[in-house]
Amino acid sequence: GPDSSEEPKPGKAKTEFRNYTEGKLIDRVYNTYLLMHTHQTVEFVRRKSAQYGSCSLRRMSVMEALELLDQVVDESDPDVDFPNSFHAFQTAEGIRRAHPDKDWFHLVGLLHDLGKVLVLFGEPQWAVVGDTFPVGCKVQKSVVYGDCTFHENPDTRDPRYSTECGMYQPGCGLDNVLMSWGHDEYMYQVMKFNNFALPKEAFYMVRFHSFYPWHAHGDYGHLCSEEDQRMLPWVRELNKFDLYTKQEELPDVQQLRAYYQGLIDKYCPGQLCW
Repeated sequence: GPDSSEEPKPGKAKTEFRNYTEGKLIDRVYNTYLLMHTHQTVEFVRRKSAQYGSCSLRRMSVMEALELLDQVVDESDPDVDFPNSFHAFQTAEGIRRAHPDKDWFHLVGLLHDLGKVLVLFGEPQWAVVGDTFPVGCKVQKSVVYGDCTFHENPDTRDPRYSTECGMYQPGCGLDNVLMSWGHDEYMYQVMKFNNFALPKEAFYMVRFHSFYPWHAHGDYGHLCSEEDQRMLPWVRELNKFDLYTKQEELPDVQQLRAYYQGLIDKYCPGQLCW
């Protein structure tokens, strides 16, 4: 291995993550969001939800899905230019170190981005990756590039959808809100369809981990229920490991595989419907 007297290189400072104004990947990132904010409408989300809700596309295990992810580079992510499976193990291992007693939470780290296999099913990146936001109501301030990417979105000109609550009731709960279509909602549907034996928190974290305007910026609180507020700390806890483990050295995946296969066998074994 490397000489032990070598100083480890300092990682990125936390403020350097999620920089949407500069960096070598920025054009790619902006373009992904421009397309997303143009095409994610109420009608589009309903269509995709119906298309994928029956989980009838293919059958594969969690590990098979994870291996597929190696073919996906997330074009909305200004921080990562390496395959997603590494990120899955990094996140899971970070959680495992901090929460050794919650094996189900370790598994959530591994599962949280598996919905990105949608890219390999032919979905464009803007319908898979990136931050999510509610459709059917006014776009809030903290949505990434929110001030300059929605001008072509027809919903912004629809009076039903352009007020603060839009088509929703105040406090209706995120469970009753249509989120922009992407890997969060898809993976949540897969977990539900296949009856993953995980606690409610696990389903919730997967479903809303990309909803940064809410969990990181405090927007859309007017739609949330008490249950959402109770779940918020869990989403933030996952996010800590999702975001800030990206700078660590790439894990030895072969070595970790057996441990995670054990968790998969316990909570979501065998061939699943996707």
